Amino acid sequence: MKMMSNLFKKPTGLLALSLVLIVLGSLLAGMFNTSFYKVNVKEISFKADHGTLNGLLYMPKGAGADDPRPVIVTTHGYLNTKEMQDAPAIEMSRRGYIVLALDMYDHGDSRWEGDIKVGEQFSTFWIYSQFDAAKYMYGQDYTKKDENGNAYIAVSGHSMGGFSTLLAMYMDEMNALQTGYRMIHTGISVGSDFSYAAAVAPQDQLTASYGSRTVGMIAGHYDEFFFNKSDEEKTEAEKQIEGTVMRKDFTKTLSGRAFLGLGADGEEAVQGQYYSVDSGDVTIEEQVVRPSQTGERIIYTPNQTHPWNHFSPETTGYLIDFYAHAFEGVTSPSQTDAGLSSGSQIWWLKEAFNFVAMIGFFLMIVPLSMLLLRLPFLKQAVTTVTAPLSKPLRGGQTAMYWIAIVFSALIPAILFPTLMDKQAGGLRVLTVAAIVLLFVSIIVAVVGFMLGRRSGSSPWMVHVGIGGVILAVVSAIMWILFAKADSIVPLSPFFNEPTTNQIVYWALVSSSITAFITFAFYYFSKKRSGASFKDYGISLNPMTIIASLCTAAIAVAVGYLLLFAMQAIFGTDFRIWTFAVRTFTMEHFITGLRYMPFFLIYYFVSAVAINADTRSRRGGYLLAIFLNVGGLILWLIAQYGLNFARGVALYPDQNLNGILLFALVPVLIVAAIYARKLFEQTNNVWLPAFVNTILFTLVTVANTVMFWNLV
Repeated sequence: MKMMSNLFKKPTGLLALSLVLIVLGSLLAGMFNTSFYKVNVKEISFKADHGTLNGLLYMPKGAGADDPRPVIVTTHGYLNTKEMQDAPAIEMSRRGYIVLALDMYDHGDSRWEGDIKVGEQFSTFWIYSQFDAAKYMYGQDYTKKDENGNAYIAVSGHSMGGFSTLLAMYMDEMNALQTGYRMIHTGISVGSDFSYAAAVAPQDQLTASYGSRTVGMIAGHYDEFFFNKSDEEKTEAEKQIEGTVMRKDFTKTLSGRAFLGLGADGEEAVQGQYYSVDSGDVTIEEQVVRPSQTGERIIYTPNQTHPWNHFSPETTGYLIDFYAHAFEGVTSPSQTDAGLSSGSQIWWLKEAFNFVAMIGFFLMIVPLSMLLLRLPFLKQAVTTVTAPLSKPLRGGQTAMYWIAIVFSALIPAILFPTLMDKQAGGLRVLTVAAIVLLFVSIIVAVVGFMLGRRSGSSPWMVHVGIGGVILAVVSAIMWILFAKADSIVPLSPFFNEPTTNQIVYWALVSSSITAFITFAFYYFSKKRSGASFKDYGISLNPMTIIASLCTAAIAVAVGYLLLFAMQAIFGTDFRIWTFAVRTFTMEHFITGLRYMPFFLIYYFVSAVAINADTRSRRGGYLLAIFLNVGGLILWLIAQYGLNFARGVALYPDQNLNGILLFALVPVLIVAAIYARKLFEQTNNVWLPAFVNTILFTLVTVANTVMFWNLV
């Protein structure tokens, strides 16, 4: 046992362990993804009406032209990709259905064909993706159809994918009025209501178009975005709440009751119960083009948040039950497992082994970097041992140290809503604060230089003057960041990922605040104790910087080569819930290069601060994590804790931004560990700064919407 422990303390042993975790995790994830090789899973791309769509096709053994099956097209939401549909894809293909897990346009590996004007980017992908994919699947010989040409295709999607689902059935009905057949047999949306889809057609016409289809909706009680009451339904107290992060019950809203055919008054709707509904007439320009039909409608209301739907046996069970009901009597005789109960689920095991592979991936970076640092040129990334910065000795110094630590951790979280949304009111306050800091810094600089020149004065006052100048520069940068917020990384053809732009702005402000605090402590405290920039691990040797960059690039490249290999061999990537390391396209890589300079500023400052404040302390790694992400973790706990406890979140208007933290928090935790561990190997901050920048920029840009053809 001791020998094994010693082995894993060496870089070769850790590297071997990481490779075992990657390969074993990927192998087992692939087994569960294919239902123990009973399903063939392959990536497909096809030309569609509005561009190129990409997806994972789950084809059960035996299905094909000689044994056509019902088909399910399932897709993700705004921030995600096809891999987020693991649960329904695995469970339904396991039951003998053909499943296409779809990347919507401008997500993952799918691309919208035409140019998109900035400001019009949300009128593209979600409107057409599902219907375009359904048309493609209709044309395949493995898709089951009846004698009249009506196909047995189901459409389903989460969030914006749910809007696409609701619209796909409407578009299919309009198309059927011309062709005489329906391509879509049934559909169920997850985490989406009629609010966005109503931009294309009003709810009454959307639901009328569903006609005799069986249609369902999964509407979580704690969904951050949707299933809200209309203004006329709200009480006066509810009208005072600005935002949507609160408890809701879609079955009690006018919209939900109308979907179930219950009207404004009458019986109370029951979640999970099918209702026979007269759809209403389909009209065009007030002319009836198809009379009302009778169909079934159902709403499920789990006690879940928006992203929770992805990772839920309960929601997956609802989907299984819904498809079994909607396709009752039309499954293939060869679908021997079609009747598996909704309680029999294996998708979570695939996710668990994806996570094992992800652990191996992140574990690999440090020992691989350590081995690379032994090579002739790359060893120049290692500098002489840096002495730990002196600890505060007196009570006042200790108190100031911990105040600064807590302040540094909490401020990025406190300012999170303001910075992510660039809220005008909050930015005005921050602008004034930056101006005040600028003037105070200038006064400190002037006083420091004046006193430093006096005969007999302490030379330390000169350092105070220099510190004042540096702080004045940082304050001026913050002033610009706040005053010119709208012009900093705006959505454009160059910066073409909206959510990445938000994170970049938050990162720039956070790093400027951290830099201000770090410089203040250096010039007004640490410098007096004999500290230098070298003690912070800031080497200005060009060869050290270049060697660090090369080491980081090689380490990350090797990691991604393994990822591409595992996906090619086993068909899986590295992920857990919303946090994923996935393969990328050339467009993603080019986009990542554009964002890397901004993230380098953040990760460089973060590495300096983490090692300056935690290197010589017991529990340094935990302290580093707290410094990097402790405030954001507390923000999440407060946000969702209050939502579940009292029915209204701390910030009811922070819906999308809160969800972004579910992936950002683990990124910053791993980045904090790298910042400490890689510093220990090189005695400077360049290698951890470069590793975190390259790796996590690629992770970020590959996992969200990318409008690659903005004009």
